[in-house]
Formats: sequence, structure tokens, C-alpha cells
Amino acid sequence: MFGLEICIAGVMLISLIIYMLTGGADFGGGVWDLFATGPRAKAQRDIITNALAPIWEANHVWLIVIVVLLFVAFPVAFATIGTALHIPLTLMLIGIVLRGTAFVFRTYDDQSDTTHLRWSRVFAVASIITPIMLGITLGSVASGTIQINVDTGIVETNFISSWFAPFPFAIGFFTLTLCALLASVYLTLETGDSSLQEDFRVRALIAAASVGIMAGISFLLSAEGAPSIRRGLGNSVWSIPFHVLTGAVAICAIWAIWKRYFRLARVLVPIQVTLIIFGWGLAQFPYLITPNLTFSNTAAPDSVLRPVLIVVVIGGIMLVPAFWYLYAVFKGSPKAS
Repeated sequence: MFGLEICIAGVMLISLIIYMLTGGADFGGGVWDLFATGPRAKAQRDIITNALAPIWEANHVWLIVIVVLLFVAFPVAFATIGTALHIPLTLMLIGIVLRGTAFVFRTYDDQSDTTHLRWSRVFAVASIITPIMLGITLGSVASGTIQINVDTGIVETNFISSWFAPFPFAIGFFTLTLCALLASVYLTLETGDSSLQEDFRVRALIAAASVGIMAGISFLLSAEGAPSIRRGLGNSVWSIPFHVLTGAVAICAIWAIWKRYFRLARVLVPIQVTLIIFGWGLAQFPYLITPNLTFSNTAAPDSVLRPVLIVVVIGGIMLVPAFWYLYAVFKGSPKAS
């Protein structure tokens, strides 16, 4: 029987997956906004804007859920992460704010080419920085370099070395490639123009190759950068079947993109990303912060966890239908297949 802290941890993992599939794709849209080129560059940016505009702010709800649950249910871990990783976290938050600000000003400010280009660059650069910092944070948490005195609660690691290392940066760029892959696949169904679909198809193939490269680099660097994750992904009884399943889904997704089965790709790529994040969660378990902070020894008392879990269930009953309706209204009728 799972304890209350494991149930809440499961909600956090699910929220992270949903955030990557929604908010991560929004960041990926910013990546392709930066690399919009050729005679259809403006049309590419217009599609990205129209795709993001109705929903992009709402997608941050899932990040808020993660932060609030971490703060309330695992306060020691929250304090540790906030202390040791305050630099990448601050950069991530700045990126989120700048991205939103630039997106709004690009839409409502003076529409001259110079002004529009300036805000587009801020939007795109912030969209790149944010997922990299998110990945660096996750990589640092898994690396085992964050040291804390469990008895005193004092973080003994300096503010740089735990995240300014090859493995966290590899995870940062891995996260960025996943966002770019999601966005490019989603964007193939945001237009009925076959030329624009082909533009995003090519970008999706590039992103898929980049995901494979960064996955390999991250796995190699994990031998030194995150040995516990390496053991979990390499030596667990579930690891080989899990890798085979994830690899099969990834290959099928690339095949679907190559053959222009865009609807199928839109199903397979989110499954691929879900499996990647879920596999990281399994490999990390039972540690919330490797190597000495587990879900159990950082959890708040059951008197706190129980009402939190009740609120999460009630909130989910209200939130999920609201999101379903939001997407049904704005994303319910793809323009092409």
C-alpha cells in the first residue's frame, strides 16, 4: 500500500508530464519562432502565435501545482532545491516572465517590423532559456551533488557546482529538444497549407534526431554525473523492457512524421515524452533529491498530507474538465490531417 507521500509524489510526476506536453510545447513554439526562415517565415510565426494565444498561460497551472505540492508536502526538499538551485530557478522564472511579456507586447505593441522583430527575439530567447533551466534543475536533483545535513536541514553544497556541470546541462538541452519535437509535431496540424506543414515536418525530423542524440549523451554522462539514475535505468528489472518500449514508440513516431501521418505522430510523440519522464521518475525513486532525501524522510506529517491529497482530488475534479473544455473550444478542430 502506497503511503500518502507517494500518492502526492505521483500527482507531481503526472503534473510534470502534463506540463511538458502542454507548456513544454509552448516553449518549443518559441524555439521555432526563432528559427523561422525562408519566404514563409512570417506565416510560420503567425501559425505559432495563433496556436499559443488561447492556451499558453493556462498551461502554467501544472507547474504551479508542482511547486505548491513540493512546498506543502515536502518542505525540506523545497527549501533544499530553492537554496542550492536558486540561480537556475531564478533564470527559469525570469524566462517565463520575459516570454509572457514579449508575447503580449509583440501582439499589442506597435506593429512595425523593427518592434515586432525585437519582441520576437525576446520571446524566442526566453522560450529557449526556460526549458534549459528546467532540465538543469531536474538534472541537478538527480545528480547526487546536492548535499544537505539531514539533522540540521542546512544545505552544504555551494550555489554553483551542483548544477554547473555536464550532466545537468545535458538534461537541460535534452529537455529543450523534447519541447521542440512536441511543438513541431503539434504545429503540423495547425495549418491546412501543405507547404507550411512540410516546413514543420522537416523541423520535427530534426528535433527527433536531436532528441536521440541528447538522450545518448545524457545516458553516457550519467555514469559520472548521476550514477544512481544510471543504475536505475541500466540495472533495474524493468529497465530493458522499458527502453525497448520507449525506443519502439520513438521509431514509430519518426516513421509517422516521415510518412506524413501527422495525426498519428501527434499521438506517438506525447507517448514517447511521457515514457521518458516516467522512466526518469522510476529511476529516481525513492529519492526526491539524490542521494539522501527520500519522499519519506522529507514528507510533512500525515495530518498535513491527508487534507492536501483531498484538496488535490477535489481540485482535479474541477480542473480537468475545465481544461478539457478549454482545449475542446480552441483545439477541437484541427485544420488538417
